[in-house]
Amino acid sequence: MGDLLAFEGLSKSWFGVPAVSDLTLAMRENSLLGVIGQNGAGKSTLMNMIGGIVEPTSGRMRWKGADYEPKSAADASEAGIAFIHQELNLFTNLTVAENLYIDGFPRKFGMIDWATINERTRHILGRLALDVEPSVNVGHLSPGERQLVEIARALHNEAELVIFDEPTTSLTPRETERLFETIATLRGEGRSIVYISHILSDVKKLSDDVAVLRDGKLVDQGPASDFSIARMIRSMIGRDLGGQFPERSNTPTTSAILSARSLSQPGVLQDVSIAVNRGEILGLFGLMGAGRSELARVIFGLDPHETGEIEIDGKPLAGGPRERIAAGLAFVTEDRRAEGLMLEAPIAENLALVSIDRFGKKPFMLVDRERVAEETEAMKDNLSIKAGNIARQPAKALSGGNQQKVVIGKWQMQSPKLFILDEPTRGVDVGAKYEIYTLIDRIAATGGGILMISSELEELLGMADRIVVMNRGEVVGEVGRDEFDRETILSMAFREVIA
Repeated sequence: MGDLLAFEGLSKSWFGVPAVSDLTLAMRENSLLGVIGQNGAGKSTLMNMIGGIVEPTSGRMRWKGADYEPKSAADASEAGIAFIHQELNLFTNLTVAENLYIDGFPRKFGMIDWATINERTRHILGRLALDVEPSVNVGHLSPGERQLVEIARALHNEAELVIFDEPTTSLTPRETERLFETIATLRGEGRSIVYISHILSDVKKLSDDVAVLRDGKLVDQGPASDFSIARMIRSMIGRDLGGQFPERSNTPTTSAILSARSLSQPGVLQDVSIAVNRGEILGLFGLMGAGRSELARVIFGLDPHETGEIEIDGKPLAGGPRERIAAGLAFVTEDRRAEGLMLEAPIAENLALVSIDRFGKKPFMLVDRERVAEETEAMKDNLSIKAGNIARQPAKALSGGNQQKVVIGKWQMQSPKLFILDEPTRGVDVGAKYEIYTLIDRIAATGGGILMISSELEELLGMADRIVVMNRGEVVGEVGRDEFDRETILSMAFREVIA
């Protein structure tokens, strides 16, 4: 069995900061290579070089023994390499068939041959056990179904190597199992797989071989059977991780920063009451559709509520997000890329975004750029954001974990009283998670309040002082830290579903 894809001394730098350094690695034919590393380890840059999106600074790549120098995504596709990205590259306003044939529609007598297109599409979908019609708009499909359409497009293009980048982030447990079944199908057809994920147990379960990147370098590799989860973590972060969560330093009080009473909105919330105290991390748990994010949006003034009242420091909240920010609220949404960042703008501009009014110089309130540069650089250092020149480097060039730090940092520059954190570590690796948990603890330790929404119960058990459980728009239970119990909390979350 020969090498399918190989890298020899491959390097790439961004703004003077190495993203990949002197990487030498080979992937065997008909195998599954698991690639792991913290956010910022160089995984995305490596994949973009394979995909022709980024040109290496030095070194070379080889594909089936020949030099491989892609200049575009089309070159990678023509070579037989397909990518299944975390943010899927599908046209949601087009049908399944149109997405498969977007690069070229077969014709008959000068007209698009829809009969052939639909027949071939049904055949490919059948291989993936995806029971949808070729004429269905992709926008009407679930995340798991859309992912299978992306895989179907790879099969349509006869890809020999399929690269999965954090493929389970938006999937339900059943959709994840279905994805794993599909990967087994692909392997049975003789295709090779690169699987990138921060879920280490999945990598170990699926992979033949594992490669670990840290700070742009290959620091560990070998058969997956030789890797324990502990070895993976140790290799990723360069040390033993003593615990998944930092030692807690906050001291919750009984003085409420936020009080929400009897909030109701038809079809969304029903008589919801919660309170967040100074120095407290309040966890909010529930199944998908429980109303957690909807509650956060109501509190922040993004969505309306028909009845009930919200107070900050005992004063009624009114108006929209601008008024809530002025009152001391901060909201880190679950979708940092779409809602939390200006990806094309420099990191410094993102950090200063919320607090830009503070930097106005009288009498004309022109922005004091020196102060902006000084304070954003200090925030970069305070949060250990791995970046080069933040006045020039765009936010999109950062890893997921560092992007999340920028989102938190832009709010910290406003010195809020209450942080609303919706899925604050989604898509973030184990090392970066620890750093974000440390930031959260630090905010609470200085007297701030935290409302932390998470789908990962282990995360709330490790970080929260209290956990409030929601189900279908209602609060169905509350548990203090001394009484945390997985079975009890899950039974609350499933109560009406089971009934």
